[in-house]
Amino acid sequence: MNAAVQSITWSGLTLAFVPTLIVLAIMWRWSAGVGNGIYATARMLAQLLLIGYVLVYIFETGEPGVVLGVLGFMLVVSSWISMQPLHNKSPRVYRNAFISISVSGLLTLALVSQVVIGIEPWFDPRYLIPLAGMIFAGAMTTISLAGERVQAEVARGVSYPEARRIAMQAALIPIINSLFAVGLVSLPGMMTGQILSGVSPMVAAKYQIIVMSMLFGVTGMSAAMFLYLEQGDFERAS
Repeated sequence: MNAAVQSITWSGLTLAFVPTLIVLAIMWRWSAGVGNGIYATARMLAQLLLIGYVLVYIFETGEPGVVLGVLGFMLVVSSWISMQPLHNKSPRVYRNAFISISVSGLLTLALVSQVVIGIEPWFDPRYLIPLAGMIFAGAMTTISLAGERVQAEVARGVSYPEARRIAMQAALIPIINSLFAVGLVSLPGMMTGQILSGVSPMVAAKYQIIVMSMLFGVTGMSAAMFLYLEQGDFERAS
């Protein structure tokens, strides 16, 4: 297969924002928070361009200390972002989010990178950082969903065990829907990127199976751990 990746020009990249501009125009016309949409788009653009330059440096450096520092930074930021939808953003909740993402995320990352794929060297940033990004982001989103839901249920008088059950089910809806849809409705980003770069579709499918499995595992474990830690704090406060 042709392994060459089609280059994207800056003018082509600009044209890719046409659908975004249409949505922003609709948001403005309907007073649906266009400012937030513009800010999110601008932030996305700045972050991705910046990370492109940063990853070039990290890949060229190839130092394990640098890679571990990046992973630590990702854990701190993902834990902070996971708290944004929550009503209670206390240091205790941040601690629980950080522990949940770190334990479930690092265990999953170690299994996938060192045992399943067996990357050499073990800190190869071309594998470790993208995998960590997917894992930590999945855990982050699930904790946001679980935390927001459990706080809402407890606030309306539901017992914690029942609130935990509802929150767990709600938090896993996105990943379960993705498991149902993958291959039938959507070709996920990693698989699509590999195919576009010339990798065999069967090899890309195997990698995507690993990704979907690790995401289901890390999202479920992180949500369960967070809800367990929150229950302990909730019972001590009662």
